[in-house]
Amino acid sequence: MKPSPASALVALLLAAPLAAQPPSAKAEVIPVTEAIPDDPEIQKVIAPLAEEIRASFGQPLVQAPQGVFRGRRGEENLLGYWVSDVMRQAAQPLVGTPVRFAITNAGGLRANLRPGQLKVGDIFELMPFENELIVIELTGAEVIQVVKEGLLRRGGEPCSGVKVKVEGTPQQATLVVTWEDGSPIDPAAVVKVATTDYLYGGGDSIPTLKKGRKPFTTGVTLRQMLLDQCAALGKAGKDLLPPAPGRYTVPVPILEAIRDKTFKL
Repeated sequence: MKPSPASALVALLLAAPLAAQPPSAKAEVIPVTEAIPDDPEIQKVIAPLAEEIRASFGQPLVQAPQGVFRGRRGEENLLGYWVSDVMRQAAQPLVGTPVRFAITNAGGLRANLRPGQLKVGDIFELMPFENELIVIELTGAEVIQVVKEGLLRRGGEPCSGVKVKVEGTPQQATLVVTWEDGSPIDPAAVVKVATTDYLYGGGDSIPTLKKGRKPFTTGVTLRQMLLDQCAALGKAGKDLLPPAPGRYTVPVPILEAIRDKTFKL
């Protein structure tokens, strides 16, 4: 996989030799402002890649006539659904077996995809991090627990492959998690799960993901995966459309109790 111009720029900056500095007996704090002149040697390294980055960020990918949005005030995170769907789709050929479930974190999605022509820069704004796609094995019971932890953490982290329904009141609620076709999840069955190295490493308080067995790091960043998906749609003459809602059904009073940290399940 060819690195992006932005990744190549970071690598070159890290590899660039530092100018020799005279020894100093005392540390000095120097504010970084426009008054500090550019280093001509560093500029020689940056200039060609900076131009390439500006050109690549403006490269058109695909039309998104409706846009794809994270949702607010209890709305479902359709952007997160799309990302998790692409994660499952990308992971399956890499491991050679069905991937039943995928989960990402809403906090890692930093921008909506606005209606119109999507460009490379839009995907960088959405996913500015170098998080990688990883595949692990969990039991059905652990998948349900992962969904529960995401629900308690943020009202439900974006998932693919399941449907989640909460019924009742904040004081007495029940949680039902099924596969996307409505079939029950066998608690003892072992399934492949796509997630990110960030979540697998313990980020965003979904501890059951750390129990994942046989981790397979794909070496593919989520950003590159999304870029590839958009490019493929555009090349095929298809639009990027938001997934259908309905993966999470959670009453508003329970969502409010989750936000207020007063809900237990």
